[in-house]
Amino acid sequence: MTRFLLILILVLAAESARSATPAVEQSTLLFNPLAAQTLLEQGISEILFIRRLTYSGDHIYTEYVNSQWMPGGGLCILDLNTGHVREIVPELTKTGVVGWFDLCFDAEKIVFDFKASPTEGYRIYEVHIDGTNLRQLTFPVDNEDELVAKYRHGNYHRGTDDMEPCYLPDGGIVFASTRCQFSVLCDPDDVFTVKNLYRMNADGTGIRALTYSALSEATPTILSDGRILYHRWEYVDKAAGNAKPLWSINPDGSGSAEVYGNTISFPETKIQGREIPGQRNKIVMLGTSHCCPNNAVGTVIVVDTSKHVRSPDAMHYLTDDVAAFHHNGFHFRDEDGNWFHDFTGKPGRLFRNPYPLSAELFLVSHKPKGLEWSAPAGYDLAILDGQGRETVLLKDPTISLWHPYPLVPRERPPVLGGGANDPELAEQGLARCLVTDIYVGMEDVPRGEVKYIRILEQLPRPWSARKNYRDDRAGAGHAHSFVGVGSLSVKLQHGVVPVEEDGSAHFLVPAGRAIYFQALDEHYRAIQTERTYVNYMPGEVRGCIGCHATPDMVPPYTASVPRAMLRSASLPGPQRMQTHARRVFDYDRQIQPILDKHCTACHGDDGEMQAGLDLRGMPLETYSVSYQSFNRLAGTERQLLGFRKYRDEDAAMNEIHYIPPYQMGALSSPLGAMIYGLERTTLADEGINRYTSWLTGVHRELHLSDAERLEITNWLDINCQYHPSYWGRLHERFRDESDYRPAFSFEDVRQMYGPL
Repeated sequence: MTRFLLILILVLAAESARSATPAVEQSTLLFNPLAAQTLLEQGISEILFIRRLTYSGDHIYTEYVNSQWMPGGGLCILDLNTGHVREIVPELTKTGVVGWFDLCFDAEKIVFDFKASPTEGYRIYEVHIDGTNLRQLTFPVDNEDELVAKYRHGNYHRGTDDMEPCYLPDGGIVFASTRCQFSVLCDPDDVFTVKNLYRMNADGTGIRALTYSALSEATPTILSDGRILYHRWEYVDKAAGNAKPLWSINPDGSGSAEVYGNTISFPETKIQGREIPGQRNKIVMLGTSHCCPNNAVGTVIVVDTSKHVRSPDAMHYLTDDVAAFHHNGFHFRDEDGNWFHDFTGKPGRLFRNPYPLSAELFLVSHKPKGLEWSAPAGYDLAILDGQGRETVLLKDPTISLWHPYPLVPRERPPVLGGGANDPELAEQGLARCLVTDIYVGMEDVPRGEVKYIRILEQLPRPWSARKNYRDDRAGAGHAHSFVGVGSLSVKLQHGVVPVEEDGSAHFLVPAGRAIYFQALDEHYRAIQTERTYVNYMPGEVRGCIGCHATPDMVPPYTASVPRAMLRSASLPGPQRMQTHARRVFDYDRQIQPILDKHCTACHGDDGEMQAGLDLRGMPLETYSVSYQSFNRLAGTERQLLGFRKYRDEDAAMNEIHYIPPYQMGALSSPLGAMIYGLERTTLADEGINRYTSWLTGVHRELHLSDAERLEITNWLDINCQYHPSYWGRLHERFRDESDYRPAFSFEDVRQMYGPL
């Protein structure tokens, strides 16, 4: 059926149904006129909301993937004067599911996502408030049927989904979508998909990506200054589960910036953020755990971004009897004030979709004490006051109610020009970076010590790299890396650029990728690693004050112009002794030859096995004997690779706090110290340093070339990646296959559909 005919049928059905009685059974509704009076006094006479049976997904980002298919409900309006509820598009939603919506600034149109059947993805629609002019804005991608056939999993169609739309001040629409075709990196079965942010024109044309992220993004809303506020999940050398803060971007995708929580471990998930009216420095958000169970329900928190954006002190728990102090489930406070962990949700309240009317008044979806988190009809609409007390506004005993939203016009925020305004750079797919003083935020690093910036890229995992056979897909890292904190993604190196004596730098980076930096000493050893990433847009020009800078920091006063600004921008170049700036990381081809040349005579060959360490390169399952030997020592005083092993009982909820300079990478590694003849690492751990001193002493006759030292340094600094790519067969049982552990070029590794 053509798109035109589909839209025509929907429009004709809508016109026919509008003359019929609304689908909502009014006699079942429990309406509180006293609560409604509170809203009427605020000048609000109608509330938009969603009727939908409760999702049953097991993670905060898998509602659309593995929730049980329970159609029904719809997009509704509550009349606060009468308690009457009418459906806006009953003919469309009675057999499908509405997940999210937004109201345009003049309060005349609604944009929403809708899933018509279990074998189709969510698509975005728009309709007028009176139910007229229904139109579909997004459609399946051209090869949707092929994607479904290739990647279908269980009840999930595994094509593309378009969700969580939001109107932009310039008339466009931002939304979250799986059109990027990436998989969640820590999903062993490789069936959970990733949402990135996209934008389109008002009529659904001109769809383009705003972000390029390896993990899911969600719930975009608009700040009063015109920026997009959204939830972003990430892990660059971090734990896998709890780096899920709030970020912002301009409507053109430029200006990516942390808003709150990049180093806050709990609550793990900060989502559904909205700015409080008249309080530009305050945001209400939902705080919740990651999964098992979780349905993106939790506690309501107000964040004061005028305070330190990486401090828990900025959070005020509005519903302070509910919290999330673990990777799984919920926490509730008992009558004695003690917290206890729970997986059912029954012992207390749970919330979703907080909407701020003022600093003291919020609309919420609310589950009362006594019901499980997934109760199909467990959630009502409620008003939350500044002390966290809820008053139920509307309940439907037959179905849950979500997403309360006042049906009133709002002031349209300014239209931002954005920062992607250098057409010459845009044509080259580049962006320009200006660093004022890299030592800001690294006060313990002596001036003059930072000589270079290393430019790295985190690669998402494409759907096309999915492996539906055993072994290679076993484990959260999909077998390409094992040792190391947060080393779940493939990384690439674009090269290094110089840092001037005053700490300034001026250079170009690739746009449309997930880029992060390392500050290096004269031997190219990482002093500090940027454990997050930035998506630079083509033609974007942006600067930062220094390393570990936060959005609220201001540059120190200086009467002179930073030296790097007086010259043209540097292109990333090779490190000394290397011919290419762009590099993949391949343990078998870069590190093992060094071990074979210098180490296996004492550690493996001819029956020798000094210190019980076998550094031979024979394949062992998905890695090698030597790599597994390094891994077995991790977490002990003999950990050759330094600080990179999880220390908590659950790696996914390991702390993500700020790590000071010198505490990760080659400088923190006994192996890194040994190859430079050093007696100590930069770690304060005396046990590790006693071992380092002994190690260096017994290897005084070991002489590596400068190029060999650099290879090992590079490998340690990028967190000990093993395989260079997501492609190829890795387990030793495939050693006779043609695609067993192949060599890859830089261009090969970056492909979306695989070089094999």
